[in-house]
Amino acid sequence: MSPTHVRLLKFPVSSPADTTPLAELKRLGHAPSSIVGVIGKTEGNGCVNDFSRTLSAMVWEAAIDSSAIAVFSGGTEGVLSPHVSILVKEENTGLVAAVGKTRVLAPVEVGAAAQAHEVAKTIKELMAESDLHPADVHLILVKCPLLTSTKMEAIRLAGLKSCASDTYESMGKSRYATAVGIAAALGEVDEASIDSAVLVENTVWSAKASCSSGAELDDCHILILATPSGSSAGNRVKATSTYMKDAMDAEAILRLLNNVKSDNGRVLQVFAKAEASPDGLIRGKRHTMLTDSDLHSTRHARAAVGGLVAGLTGQPDVYVSGGAEGQGPPGGGSLCIVYEVDLA
Repeated sequence: MSPTHVRLLKFPVSSPADTTPLAELKRLGHAPSSIVGVIGKTEGNGCVNDFSRTLSAMVWEAAIDSSAIAVFSGGTEGVLSPHVSILVKEENTGLVAAVGKTRVLAPVEVGAAAQAHEVAKTIKELMAESDLHPADVHLILVKCPLLTSTKMEAIRLAGLKSCASDTYESMGKSRYATAVGIAAALGEVDEASIDSAVLVENTVWSAKASCSSGAELDDCHILILATPSGSSAGNRVKATSTYMKDAMDAEAILRLLNNVKSDNGRVLQVFAKAEASPDGLIRGKRHTMLTDSDLHSTRHARAAVGGLVAGLTGQPDVYVSGGAEGQGPPGGGSLCIVYEVDLA
């Protein structure tokens, strides 16, 4: 199958139910059938009971083809602004997208090795279909399920053991299992090591993984963004990627922005993961993100990294997602910038 070249268009939204960007897409000459994926940020809390994600996913999935995916990450703390990034098919842009879904996961598989294996299998199939190689890939963004209290009770009644002791913990376990699957698909970890890697968090990480979890789905929705090797000279839409070593790593962001500047490019979107360093330290100093009883650490991290990215790019409508287990080094996170070059 031929690779699907895409263009990225970004629009503000007035609420989680706002699909008015579809009218603007039509004005620009893009039919809903041309949409490959909708990736958005909503103004919920980003936790288990964030129903803004569910509402957004519901209204957008009804508006796009079943072959497309809709992924929403909750939490626009600080200066972050709710928005959608829409990937539409457009010939020869240079940026390739592959999208797909795993099979539905049983509750007991969420956060377990089975989830990682399914993610790895699906990604490898998508890459093969689009003739992509690991070196071509800049970002693999996945929405994965979490365990609701109902699912956890069903696991208990079946005499089985769940990945977590509570629903919020299951979000991180699911993200990490997904990240392990991504690392395996990209050859960053041997597939034979998946089972052992999933058991101990942060033993494996991928700089190209961006995973968020939610109660709005029971499978994993996958987006791969890549620039095939040997095709960069005439590309209009490109990507550059690295990882942040911690939540203050402005240097990593500036390196990528310098790549964009040297290419005479214009930033279309930034995809970043954020988390509170699990050792309780940042640059050797104590932080309190993990011990705040009022706000979960993911919300602190999103606000911190969101402010940093927005300040350096001048764009508040960036995709910053909290909870970076296995998605960059502990306390850091993956980072990808999609940008456009004027070839005229």
